[in-house]
Amino acid sequence: MPPFRADHVGSLLRPDSLIAARHAVRRGLLSPAELCELEHEAIRQVVAKQESIGLEAITDGEFRREWWHLDFLSQLHGVTLRENPGPKFGNTEVQPPIAAVTGKIRYIRPIMVAAFEFLKGTTLRTAKLTIPSPSMLHLRGGRSAVSREVYPDLEEFWGDVAVAYRESIAAFAAAGCKYLQLDDVSFAYLGDEKFRESCRRNGDDPLQLPRRYVQSINEALRSRPPGLAVTLHTCHGNFRSTWATEGGYEFVAESMFQSNVDGFFMEFDSARSGSYEPLRFLPRAKKLVLGLVTTKVGQLESEDEILRRIDAAAKVLPLENLCLSPQCGFSSHEAGNKLSHDEQWRKLELVVRVAQKVWGTAG
Repeated sequence: MPPFRADHVGSLLRPDSLIAARHAVRRGLLSPAELCELEHEAIRQVVAKQESIGLEAITDGEFRREWWHLDFLSQLHGVTLRENPGPKFGNTEVQPPIAAVTGKIRYIRPIMVAAFEFLKGTTLRTAKLTIPSPSMLHLRGGRSAVSREVYPDLEEFWGDVAVAYRESIAAFAAAGCKYLQLDDVSFAYLGDEKFRESCRRNGDDPLQLPRRYVQSINEALRSRPPGLAVTLHTCHGNFRSTWATEGGYEFVAESMFQSNVDGFFMEFDSARSGSYEPLRFLPRAKKLVLGLVTTKVGQLESEDEILRRIDAAAKVLPLENLCLSPQCGFSSHEAGNKLSHDEQWRKLELVVRVAQKVWGTAG
């Protein structure tokens, strides 16, 4: 049952040829149909590579996306992308757009269902799907990014979001999805006082947001189909090996762990995420996936250091509640982090190898 002892967050470095093809489509030099065939082949290859190193959870690397979240959110009716004036990722002037709500939120057509069906058809292992959490429609822009004309009452907005997500999740389940991950940076971001101040400027009370975001997740999962495992991933942001916020989880952990999911992926690759102490709030029926292997740089962590850090976490949580993964994806944007493909695979091999040593299995 997911999450697995050796798992991963989902996105993988795109082949250079695929990045070039996507740019060619934007310039009108390649058709979308031709791009789709190239994506098919690249996904077959990356699926085979994941299987070969011993991973049980198999993703398509998010190869069909530009951004980890916006490709999904922008297909919901009522969502418009706009420029993000907020705090920049470290050492870069690039910012992902904000998903602004300019109409009633509705799920009016299948979103990423065909992409999942293709992935599922390429592997006999567990096809894992990643989508942004419901809170990602609110986090970066806050109340100021949700039209007051369309939603004078914010609770109506959250109600529509829950319905849209329930319909989306039902469509994935009908396509055979057994492992769904909700990517939700909000909980890590809210550990940063600078980010909490930006929430206040957006017209929100950051003290209330963790509970409201948990409520949105639980409402989205209220009709979760039987046999569908769901996890939640949080981190401090991931773009070209940079991050957006810093801070521990004490501010949010008790609320976050009330999410009705089976496990939590949490970033712990550096001091910016604080100590393991907030893990004491985790319900003992759930798993915690330690994000100890960084995707920010290519240098490989030592096996002994990862084992030591797992031992430290096991002083707060029983070892049977723990799993291991990288701290985030390797390519939250199509450009990817600043490491090589070989370095990426060595890090995933390390995750599998350490899991087998600690728990006797990677599954």
